[in-house]
Amino acid sequence: MAERDQVKPLAPAADRLTSDEDEAMLLSKKLRRRKYIKCCGCIMALMLIQAVTIIVLIFTVFRVKDPIIKMNGVKVQQFQLINGTIPAPGVNMTLIADVSVKNPNVASFKFGNTTTTLYYWGTVVGEARNPPGQAKARRTLRMNITIEIIPDRLLANPNLISDVGSKLLTMSTYTRSGGRVKILKIIKKHVVVKMNCTVTVNITSQEIQEQKCKRHVKL
Repeated sequence: MAERDQVKPLAPAADRLTSDEDEAMLLSKKLRRRKYIKCCGCIMALMLIQAVTIIVLIFTVFRVKDPIIKMNGVKVQQFQLINGTIPAPGVNMTLIADVSVKNPNVASFKFGNTTTTLYYWGTVVGEARNPPGQAKARRTLRMNITIEIIPDRLLANPNLISDVGSKLLTMSTYTRSGGRVKILKIIKKHVVVKMNCTVTVNITSQEIQEQKCKRHVKL
């Protein structure tokens, strides 16, 4: 009976220390894992905030807006009349159009050659080509486009005598300019601006009596 009731010896002290170390290591691993998860969560949150911010900026501040092309005035030079009725033959007539390009974007709008064609009763009577230019961010660029009028085509039109008699000359213009808007070297948009105008010019004052323009922008 004494042998059966004998108390079992306690575990060695070394074994108890090993168990405590295991628990400490397990706790340390759990803490490191939590820190890792929190760190990954913070990084993901920051990346998500940056992505949302970029998307919002692209659709608001960095959204490419339509450049606005406008004809401010037209002046006819060397338009000489014979007895106040018809233009003198052989005279080099020119039409100077004051055109402005408004850029509402946060980046500059660089455009290539600007072509303008002048029509009189559906017939091409003049054409001009302006060199490339640049409209700065949120600025308006004004330029004068000089159109050389072909006198023979103008004189050959049977409506010219009656128009000169009324002192009002109605013509139409077609202007086309293609360019590019580049924002932060990331967002690039090719833009083509077209404008059709019908202009009635007072021959005496050489000022615009009436003007109607339609613009079309292709991004």
